[in-house]
Amino acid sequence: MTATLADVAARARVSPATVSRVLNGNYPVAASTRDRVLRAVDELDYVLNGQASSLAAATSDLVGILVNDIADPFFGIMASAAQSEIGGQEGTGRGGGEKLAVVCNTGGSPERELTYLTLLQRQRAAAVVLTGGALEDPGHSAAVSAKLARLADAGTRVVLCGRPPLPGVESVATTLTFDNRGGGQRLTEHLLSLGHRRIGYVAGPVERTTTRHRLEGHRAALAAVGLAEKGLAGGGPDVTQDQLTVHGGYDRGSGYRATLELLHREPSLTAVVAANDTVALGACAALRERGLRIPEDVSVAGFDDLPFSVDVVPALTTVRLPLYEAGARAGRLAMGREAPPEGGVAMVRAELTARASTAAPRQ
Repeated sequence: MTATLADVAARARVSPATVSRVLNGNYPVAASTRDRVLRAVDELDYVLNGQASSLAAATSDLVGILVNDIADPFFGIMASAAQSEIGGQEGTGRGGGEKLAVVCNTGGSPERELTYLTLLQRQRAAAVVLTGGALEDPGHSAAVSAKLARLADAGTRVVLCGRPPLPGVESVATTLTFDNRGGGQRLTEHLLSLGHRRIGYVAGPVERTTTRHRLEGHRAALAAVGLAEKGLAGGGPDVTQDQLTVHGGYDRGSGYRATLELLHREPSLTAVVAANDTVALGACAALRERGLRIPEDVSVAGFDDLPFSVDVVPALTTVRLPLYEAGARAGRLAMGREAPPEGGVAMVRAELTARASTAAPRQ
C-alpha cells in the first residue's frame, strides 16, 4: 500500500503541515524535527503525490555530489573536477540548459549521507556521485544500496568515485575504485627497500574502508619480509604490528598525537607511514618537536599526493592518486558522456612518488 503524507506525519509524530514544510523547504523547521520527518519518509518510501508523483520516474537538472568533508583537499579536488564536467557543458540539461551540480557535505555522518540520498531522490536528481571510502557497517551499506537502487530505478545515474564496489548495486552503479591496498603495499615496500624495519603506522578511522585497505597493503609488504606479526628487528621484543599502529582521524592533529604515541611505544622508530598527506604533516610536526630530523633520523611518508606535498620541506614521499582525473571521469559518467567500464567497475591505480622525506635509516 502506498504511503501517504498522513502516514509520514504519524510515523514522525508531527502534523501533516510540518511534513509538508520539511519536504518543500519553504518554512524553517527544527533540525531534530526535520531529521525525524526525513527518517519517516525514508522508512515508508514516501513519494510526493500529485504532479510530483506523475513525474517520479523523470529526472531534473540536479546532480548531487556527496563528500565527507569539502574542506579536505582529497574531496575538494574530486568534487571540483566532477562539477566542472557536470555544470560546464552547454546544452546538457533538459531544454538545452546546463546541469546544476550540488555538493553535499556529510561531515562523515552516515545518517547525513542517507538524508542527502533521500533528498536527491525526492528532487529526482539526474545523477548522484558518491566520493571517498565507505563506512564499514553492514546495516549502513544495506541502507545505501537500497537508496541507490531506488534512485537508479527512477532514472538517476549512480557513480561511486574512490569507493569499493557496493554489494547489491553492481548492475545500477558505475564504480571507480582506488587501489588503496596496492598503493599502501608499494609505499611500505619502498621503505623496506631503503633498509627500514622499525616502521610505525598512523592509520585513519578504523570504521572506514580506505583505512582498512591501506593498512592491509602495509601489512602485506611487511609479511613479505617476515615482519607481519613479530616485533620489529632491533625493536623491543614485545612490540607487535598492532602496537605499531595507531588509529585516528584524517587530519593533522591526529597525525601529531598518533606519532607522539608511536614514539612512546617504540622510541627507536626509523620511519612513519601516515594514512594521508595531511596526517603526515602532523607526524612531521611531532617528530620535529622531539628534536628528530626528517629524513636523517626518521623518514615520513603519506598518501594521496595532495598539492602541498611537493612544497613542504622536505618534499613528501607519498602515493599519488589521480584525484582530479578520477573526479572528472566520474562527472562524465554521471552525464552519460563516457561509456561505463566493462563490468561497471574500474580500478584507479595508485603510484608511488618518492621524494626527499624518505631515506635510508642511520646505521
